[in-house]
Amino acid sequence: MPDDRTTRSVIRDEALRLFAAQGPDVVTVRQIATAAGVSPGLVVHHFRSKDGLRQEVDQYVLTVFERLLGELTADEGPDLLEEPRSATTGSLGEVFLHHLPVGSPLPDYLRRLLLSDSEAGRGLFHRLYAMSRETLDGLAESGAASRGRDPQVRAALLLVNDLSVFLLRDQLTAVLGVDPLSAMGLARWGPELLSIYAGGLSAEPTAPEAEGGQA
Repeated sequence: MPDDRTTRSVIRDEALRLFAAQGPDVVTVRQIATAAGVSPGLVVHHFRSKDGLRQEVDQYVLTVFERLLGELTADEGPDLLEEPRSATTGSLGEVFLHHLPVGSPLPDYLRRLLLSDSEAGRGLFHRLYAMSRETLDGLAESGAASRGRDPQVRAALLLVNDLSVFLLRDQLTAVLGVDPLSAMGLARWGPELLSIYAGGLSAEPTAPEAEGGQA
């Protein structure tokens, strides 16, 4: 298929890919220009500086995340802890798997953004925490979960567990032998996560049903 992106979008997308892989601080304008197939001068023409380009990448990523978070909050319901046969966790990882192309740099950029001391990173974390509070409140109102003695801490614990897959993705891949953000990884992660959420560490996961409804 022909690439119908504008030159500005191509530069932004290549910057995102390089920033996610190497970190924004070490990537140069020349590297971004080479990846985008343009001159360094054209990068500066569109974004004025690398900082300007980084701000645009941050804003683009935040916009994508907001859309994905909207999908997540819209799809969640009171049956989250009932461990359906598909072992849907309602996690960020699951949303990314379903809505982002294979090899997307967004999960890796999320990790860098959350660990950065930047306004965009802080804003994203506050948005994610607010979403976690909303989710916990919704589950509590439906009778599917308890807010606990300290709802703020409980919501934070749920969020930290969700984000750990992104922040420790490489380490988890090394010990599990599978990328936890891949379809195979989530297929292993989901049943265990739901079992713990539904019944604690002593709970056994429900065996998944075979295709066609056969156990």
